[in-house]
Amino acid sequence: MRLDTLVALNAARAARRAAVVVTNLSTESVDVVVEGAIPASALSDEIVNVMRSGKAVTVEREEANYFINPHLPPPKIVVIGAVHISQALARMAPIAGYDLMIVDPRTAFATEERFSGVRVVAEWPEDLLKNEPFDAYTAVAAFTHDPKIDDLPLSEALKADCFYVGALGSRKTHAKRVERLMEMGRSEEEIARIAAPIGLDIGAASPAEIAVGTLAEIIGAFRKRELAARGKRP
Repeated sequence: MRLDTLVALNAARAARRAAVVVTNLSTESVDVVVEGAIPASALSDEIVNVMRSGKAVTVEREEANYFINPHLPPPKIVVIGAVHISQALARMAPIAGYDLMIVDPRTAFATEERFSGVRVVAEWPEDLLKNEPFDAYTAVAAFTHDPKIDDLPLSEALKADCFYVGALGSRKTHAKRVERLMEMGRSEEEIARIAAPIGLDIGAASPAEIAVGTLAEIIGAFRKRELAARGKRP
């Protein structure tokens, strides 16, 4: 790999932005295209599709063959609340290729014994966010039912344009949550992005089934996410 290509990919990785390496197989010329700076060209749509899917492709355009190789930031799931749903989700997420961490200030729940092999942070979310802010490749799932714990990370997730934001609770509970988030400065348009009740409607009854629906919804949101070059806020 050429040095300038490596430098460009490392810069994209540090900024947690998707990038693709486009190689003209006829001329062997190489270009790095970064999310947020996708030029209008015959390859634009294919580049966007590769950034979403994470799968390399070879395409033919204008009598030339191009190999488009993706380099995506690893998506992560931040779970607010060390509850039974979180235990099930923590076992499933790595299978689907997602890093996962649990955040809960309630030390009786946020223990390594309950979440073996998972990063557990027994802090208030606002303390964690000072050093580890959310970004567009983060999914946030709030499960505590406690506004003192859930509301701030939900608000910050919307501000950071996280690719998925979900919260447990009934429609009545969510209506009250909407009021609180608006008081915190979030707009109706932003709040409408919250998946609430959380997870795909699969008739889930148990914590494990809710976790399945939540992970499926997260995967769908990631694969269908908007990219910075396609109208997303910087």
